[in-house]
Parts: sequence; C-alpha cells; structure tokens
Amino acid sequence: MGKKVFLMWVILFLISFSFVNVSISADQPPGLSRGQMIYVPSYSHIYIGNKERFLLLTITLSVRNIDPNHSIRINHVDYYETQGKRLKKCLDKPVILKPLESYRYIIAEKDQSGGSGANFMVEWASEIPANSPIVEAIMIGTQNQQGISFTSRGRVIVLDKK
Repeated sequence: MGKKVFLMWVILFLISFSFVNVSISADQPPGLSRGQMIYVPSYSHIYIGNKERFLLLTITLSVRNIDPNHSIRINHVDYYETQGKRLKKCLDKPVILKPLESYRYIIAEKDQSGGSGANFMVEWASEIPANSPIVEAIMIGTQNQQGISFTSRGRVIVLDKK
C-alpha cells in the first residue's frame, strides 16, 4: 500500500510540474518578443596570406522583418570598430518595418575604419509580441580578379539593467 501511495504522489507531482511549465509560456509563444538588442559581427577587411595583408570588404547590414502580420520598429543601428568605439550612428530616427519588409545599411569598401572586428548593435521593438527579425551582415570584396563573400548572423544579447 505504501508503494502505491508514493507512486501516486510522484505521478501527481510530475503532472502538476508539467502544467506549471505550460502555463508559464502559454501567454507568449516561443520566438515572439517585444524587442531585443542584437550584436552583429562584421568585417571591413579580412587578412589574407602570411604577411597580414588585408582585403577590403563592403559590408551590407540587413534587417529583415520576418513577421507576416506585425510591423516592428528599428530604434538604433550603431556601427563599432574593433576596439569597441562607436564609429557611426546609422539611424537619425526610428524606422518602421512593415510585415516582411527589410532595411539595409552599407559600409563602403573604402571605409576600413571598422577593422577585422567591426560590429553593429541593432535595437528593435514592437508594441505586441512579434517574430524576431533576421539581422545579418553580408561582406563582399574583390582583389586581383578574385572575389570573396560571406555572411554573419546577429546574436541577441541581454543588457545588464542596473
């Protein structure tokens, strides 16, 4: 009789625990957010060969609202150099992206100020929970009839709000 009672308590505990998890996330489905800060690695140049020669790159920052039903607001887009100093404030005022709309910002190939550790910080927001945008940098460059291109996807970061 004791084993059956114990087993019943274990089952009830596990069932109640699983309902708690469901109710915690039920108000906002996974992947939806009201806003985030996104770090996007980029490269104004990359090193080639053994002598630390570098190849200059054009950077295109792409922010894509992948939510088919809701607009999002891009509040800030800032461009930083390798040592973390902000080089450019890329937006004068917030930009609204309608469903499935995209925004782009270009750093010219001749602008090597960002260095090999350049990056963007992108802050977006929404009045209601929306799908997080895809934010990536596309780098492309050519030298001596050869070309290189690659992408770098942004990563959500959490800011310490003291």
